[in-house]
Amino acid sequence: MNNPHRFAARHIGPRPSEITEMLRAIGAESIDMLMDETIPDNIQLREPMNLPPAMSEQEFMEHIEALGRENSIFKSYIGMGYHGTILPGVIQRNILENPGWYTAYTPYQAEIAQGRLEALLNFQTMVMELTGMDLANASLLDESTAAAEAMSMLFASRTRDQKKNDAVKFFVDEQALPQTIAVLETRSKPQGIEIVYGNPNDFQPNDSFFGALLQYPASDGRVTNWKEVVDRMKAVEMMVAVAADIMSLVLLTPPGEWGADVVVGTTQRFGIPLGYGGPHAAYFATRESYKRHIPGRLIGVSMDRDGRPALRMALQTREQHIKRDRATSNICTAQVLLAVMAGMYGVYHGPEGLKAIAEQIHGRASALKKTLETLGYRIVHEEFFDTLNIQLEELSAEDIRRVAVGDSINFWYPDDKHVYISLHEATNEEDVQAIANVFAKANAEKQIDVDFSVEAALPKAYRRSDAFMQQHVFSSYHSETEMMRYIKKLERRDLALNHSMISLGSCTMKLNAATEMIPLTWPAFANIHPFVPVEQAGGYLKIFRKMERYLSEIPGFEGTSLPPNSGAPGEYSGLMVIRAYHHHHGDTHRDIALIPSSAHGTNPASAVMAGMKVVVVGCDDKGNIDLDDLRAKVEQHSDRLAALMVTYPSTHGVFEAAITEITDLIHENGGLVYMDGANMNAQVGLTNPGLIGADVCHLNLHKTFAIPHGGGGPGMGPICVNDKLVPFLPTHPLISTGGSTGISAVSAAPWGSGLILLISYAYIRMLGPSGLKESTELAILNANYIKARLDSKYQILYTGESGRSAHEMILDCRPFKTRAGIEVTDIAKRLMDYGFHAPTVSFPVAGTLMVEPTESESMAEMDRFCDAMLAIYAEIEQIESGQYTREENPLVQAPHTMELLTAEEWKLPYSRQIAAFPLRWVSDNKFWPAVSRIDQAYGDRNLICSCEPIESYAEEEINS
Repeated sequence: MNNPHRFAARHIGPRPSEITEMLRAIGAESIDMLMDETIPDNIQLREPMNLPPAMSEQEFMEHIEALGRENSIFKSYIGMGYHGTILPGVIQRNILENPGWYTAYTPYQAEIAQGRLEALLNFQTMVMELTGMDLANASLLDESTAAAEAMSMLFASRTRDQKKNDAVKFFVDEQALPQTIAVLETRSKPQGIEIVYGNPNDFQPNDSFFGALLQYPASDGRVTNWKEVVDRMKAVEMMVAVAADIMSLVLLTPPGEWGADVVVGTTQRFGIPLGYGGPHAAYFATRESYKRHIPGRLIGVSMDRDGRPALRMALQTREQHIKRDRATSNICTAQVLLAVMAGMYGVYHGPEGLKAIAEQIHGRASALKKTLETLGYRIVHEEFFDTLNIQLEELSAEDIRRVAVGDSINFWYPDDKHVYISLHEATNEEDVQAIANVFAKANAEKQIDVDFSVEAALPKAYRRSDAFMQQHVFSSYHSETEMMRYIKKLERRDLALNHSMISLGSCTMKLNAATEMIPLTWPAFANIHPFVPVEQAGGYLKIFRKMERYLSEIPGFEGTSLPPNSGAPGEYSGLMVIRAYHHHHGDTHRDIALIPSSAHGTNPASAVMAGMKVVVVGCDDKGNIDLDDLRAKVEQHSDRLAALMVTYPSTHGVFEAAITEITDLIHENGGLVYMDGANMNAQVGLTNPGLIGADVCHLNLHKTFAIPHGGGGPGMGPICVNDKLVPFLPTHPLISTGGSTGISAVSAAPWGSGLILLISYAYIRMLGPSGLKESTELAILNANYIKARLDSKYQILYTGESGRSAHEMILDCRPFKTRAGIEVTDIAKRLMDYGFHAPTVSFPVAGTLMVEPTESESMAEMDRFCDAMLAIYAEIEQIESGQYTREENPLVQAPHTMELLTAEEWKLPYSRQIAAFPLRWVSDNKFWPAVSRIDQAYGDRNLICSCEPIESYAEEEINS
């Protein structure tokens, strides 16, 4: 009897009868035959994966609830970059738990991403206002890697004289967060940067230094105005980065006022759950002079075809697929969902609300300080925001810890004679009293009542004096009703997976099942600080250990490291592990990375960041690695060969038959093979990187393993390695992780974004080995079904030796330019009128569309997409026949907005129905693009990356 609660049947789109029909359409007798025709025989798995059997959704919910009970929720005042928060319910329910927000894709098609882009513009504006800087990006992955990005950007921005004089030293505040120091160490070595630590007040700048990083407030809580220090550094042309607590900037003088060049940090304090380390949106703010160097994404204001303001990603020529090995950063993603939430926190509270929160935190810390002093304890610093540094005399830190743990309270213990206490938004008066009681009991004192009427301790000289966040958006949505409606208004401007298929090649926009998402907001997982004693995180650790085993088994490896927070850091981490392996064996000269010309742009950028030199290997006319060119390059660079970076199936959507010959060639010449896991959705259960001959791969958990894309992030990019690389897996300075001789940290938290790892854990446990394999098979079947439906009109650029595609295919749209003046972008914009997000445009081949349906799409949805593509082809034929001109036709005028359709005057040479409802079924679920086609160049020439809200720009245009 079939199991009515089998999760695979809910996750996979096509029904059994449809599978039969689809196989008939593509000319395959069975799924097994299709797999044999698609995947080379010598790399097919012969045994099932050693994974636990599938659970039903109900069984999984009971299982994950039991694991949650193994986590202990203490009151944590650890700080160190992570703090308790209060997530407003209106943001939790309407954004975090809403697939309209969490299933959207990166806003490359800006006309159907205007809501998310406005939310990110709010985030950027809030960060700029609080830091006092000219520009802010749309978020980075965590505070520590943001600090490393700042260091790298400043290094790349050195003056000619600094480069000539080999200024390679970077001063780092000894009171920087320890996890940040560890990540800086990791990043600095391959770039040739020398880090010097010390007390900024004692530091004597000189021209051997190009930059510095200051912590504000310091990790021990001290607040210092760094203006004089910064002035001294500027006198010798040093550039200055500041890692700043964003909640403190509500009260403190912003770093921009005393000359900082870059300000970085995390916005976790703005309503984002601790989640045992993430995901959290880092921020990166800088001066306008660095606008072409700023890492990550930048949202800017442009104009659409009708002269209306419209938002899109600005300065996209900075992206890695353009600069490749000249890129100064490999970051091609962000923490969009978390940045949206943090920005909405700022919108909901506004400047006055944020001031009230910050004053309350500081006021309670001041009251606690007074009470502890009354008890006889010495507080080291008089100037602080939220963190007290208590110096112990007769007592030890262990004496305090023993009492605190007994009361289910965590502090931070940097050594045996100091205790740090960091208060936060969720700390109430009863909590402060409980903290005071711990210190009274430890000192054998009677309970003392905390006096909350004491004056705040922060002197006026340290407080910011300017007004901030005065833009209209931060004063308009303070009731829940108005906030709810504002969030909904923006949601309606975005096309997400809850509306239609998003068939992006290389991006695997599959179902993000509700059951996978539900535990994320449970306190047992959401409220755990990443630096609690590990015995308090028993449930999390069980999940991590199981995931390390599962994510090693699936790709056929021995070990896994979870921390990388997206695919690009995963690439970098994998290459750094390869680098460490070579150096350990005395092969420090091995520094050449061979990279196929078809590779994603992050590949060469990651290689350069890891201290390697990129040598490009060509591809043949079938999209495969050119074996002759590879052999020549290997022979030429044999003595220096460090690694080959390869994507499999290839970026062209083909299982290359010669892959084992390729990996053998690299190994024979002393190199190792790094496999990009972007296309792992075509491998799971059928083949694996270990069998292929790779040494390390990263896995995009936000692709293959169902973590939602969240509008452009969060993600996770764990690396999986064979036995010889296990000893070199990344470590962490505060929690024991990694290999015996592992590289230093690659992310701020010990296990990266621990909270969203629950999603992939759920995905694997509910599918089980057979469901995972079935998902891969259906992803390949779905792709070949779309190929069969479209290949009579669209040339499929590359196929395997049996004429099959892998899980994706490339449609060649270049002939349409000659025949009808139609660019691939015109097709992408016209698809919006049919209610679809375009497939991947012009990657890896310019003028093409790369289509990946995933296993989650039904036959009916794929048929709608194919019908739309065939209808667009017919429209191109109408241009060729002269029915439409090349200048005025449904494609070049797309997308068509509601405003255009409802205008009194209609001048276009086709009907309104053809414009907006080109097929009958479109009207049943019409999605209206918020703006018409956007002028990208205008926005780059007139860079505006902050609010006023978009409505005010519209008013200015109308009035002018």
